[in-house]
Amino acid sequence: MGRITNKNEYTEHYNLSMKDGDAYWGKIAEELHWFKKWDSVQSGNFDDLNLKWFEGSKTNMSYNCLDRHLEKNGDKVAVIYEDNDPSVKARTFTYKELHAEVCKMANVMKERGVKKGDRVCFYMSMVPELLIGVLACTRIGAIHSVVFGGFSANALSGRIQDSECSMLITNDGGYRGNKIIPLKDIADEALESCPSIENVLVVKRTDSDIKWKEGRDHWLGELMEKASTECEAEQLDAEDPLFILYTSGSTGKPKGLLHTTAGYMTYAYHTFRNVFQVEEDDIYWCTADIGWITGHTYITYGPLLNGSTTVMFEGVPTWPDAGRFWDICDKLKVTHFYTAPTAIRALEACDIEYVNKHSLSTLKVLGSVGEPINEEAWSWYNKNIGKEKCPIVDTWWQTETGGIMISPLAGITDLIPAHATLPLPGVEPLLVDSEGTPVEGNPAEGNLCMNRPWPGIARTIWGDHERYKQTYFSTYPGKYFTGDGARRDEKGNYRITGRVDDVMNISGHRIGTAEVEDALNEHPNVVESAVVGFPHNIKGQGIYAYVICQNAPENEEVLQKELNEIINKMIGPIAKPDKVQVTSGLPKTRSGKIMRRILRKIAANETDSLGDTSTLLNPEIVDTLMAGKK
Repeated sequence: MGRITNKNEYTEHYNLSMKDGDAYWGKIAEELHWFKKWDSVQSGNFDDLNLKWFEGSKTNMSYNCLDRHLEKNGDKVAVIYEDNDPSVKARTFTYKELHAEVCKMANVMKERGVKKGDRVCFYMSMVPELLIGVLACTRIGAIHSVVFGGFSANALSGRIQDSECSMLITNDGGYRGNKIIPLKDIADEALESCPSIENVLVVKRTDSDIKWKEGRDHWLGELMEKASTECEAEQLDAEDPLFILYTSGSTGKPKGLLHTTAGYMTYAYHTFRNVFQVEEDDIYWCTADIGWITGHTYITYGPLLNGSTTVMFEGVPTWPDAGRFWDICDKLKVTHFYTAPTAIRALEACDIEYVNKHSLSTLKVLGSVGEPINEEAWSWYNKNIGKEKCPIVDTWWQTETGGIMISPLAGITDLIPAHATLPLPGVEPLLVDSEGTPVEGNPAEGNLCMNRPWPGIARTIWGDHERYKQTYFSTYPGKYFTGDGARRDEKGNYRITGRVDDVMNISGHRIGTAEVEDALNEHPNVVESAVVGFPHNIKGQGIYAYVICQNAPENEEVLQKELNEIINKMIGPIAKPDKVQVTSGLPKTRSGKIMRRILRKIAANETDSLGDTSTLLNPEIVDTLMAGKK
């Protein structure tokens, strides 16, 4: 099938994928390496949730990312690592060098007892060992679970316990701008309640003073020095688990979404190639952290499956100043730059001189990921970073989808500011009303569903298939419900309008209202709380918390500080409320359900469109909340 290079080819690919998905995906998969070919391309459906792709085949992700390129492109640079400290020279790994490091790491894991099917947790900053480690897991058939290095000990321990990881890999500390994050200390606290962990491998990064548990803790560098650079790739079944990645839901604990090997691999390979249109000598940089799905699919797997050069950055966009991203683009001659609207808005708010002092002349393609981008940020990005000559691929997808679902193809699709535009081949979006009836014709607006499976879809929630079914397939039976609303224009282009469930999108990261409320309710003076997202100039959405206190707090600023400390401890700083309003009550239905719709309107200053409040159990509380708004 090759790469899509023009609009006609996009139409051909899309039509074939809808008419004969087996023929389409079979052709794509043939471009990868298989120890044994599949018996069937796909089987199963959304009703029975028994989805399988490339069943009967044997393959290996690490082999396809590395070994497949060695003969022809072994000396090509696979990874460029940019240090937090701008004065440190970037490190490079060729495909041969990366292959050797991955084999060594895989051997270290095996020597410490890790075998196929075991879970390995990573809690690290963006150091090369993180990328090497996840590839090493895939080489031996271990299942990786990467936990973002900004999460708390409580959040880390919950994730380790849920998937019963046997090994944790961390750093002594991690650099983040001018801060050092005490990763090992946080990990030690987490491990007090994680009996499944037998080994902790520690990367020496900051030379921080750390505690050491003999027999459990090992310096990774010392083990790597002794390890062999040869490790044969395990021949894995198509549906063998590849990784677990936790994401927040509207209720209960975070969900461990499980992705399997062959379908995800094929989808990551195909979507990266077509959305970004990366050429042989291009330098591609996705600024995400590998702790999120974007870093899995579009820092690690997608680029390496395609034999591209991918950049990995440890720092933050505003340190040592707000020109850091643009400095790296010039220094490394970046051609493809993929970041989040939050970062774009934060940099837009800084002095334009931070941009103007850089040429950005090598850039060819820009991308946006994590949340819908607003038109103002899109236009600033287009004008100041792309110089109005770089297509912007505004990508819509989720942890659950494994890869990009709706997006322009760079240089091919007609762009519309703040629109994700058209579905990728194999993706059949559907807008439905609240009853689940398809909204026909164009233009249209509704809840965004998917009408058929695609290879990158998560197969289940680790240890809880029923929850997987209830979360994604019970609202509209026979369809995958994304949780997002969308509009479709006259030409069939999609614009994502945001979450329609009780999940907030904070700086591109999904945070469930329930887990934040659970944390707030831990405060001894908080009787009940409700949190909602509200418009925020930089983050897109901020967190607005309404709290009912047992006793009126003497100082609300002190209360907010104490609440933030609890959130930090239980979830991490990413979930801290931007505003806290103390209230005597919350708007509830007669059955006791909190009407978050009303709370969202009050937080967003949209009180002229509250709708009918007369059916509330306590309609008078609405005026009280409006009067006390922060």
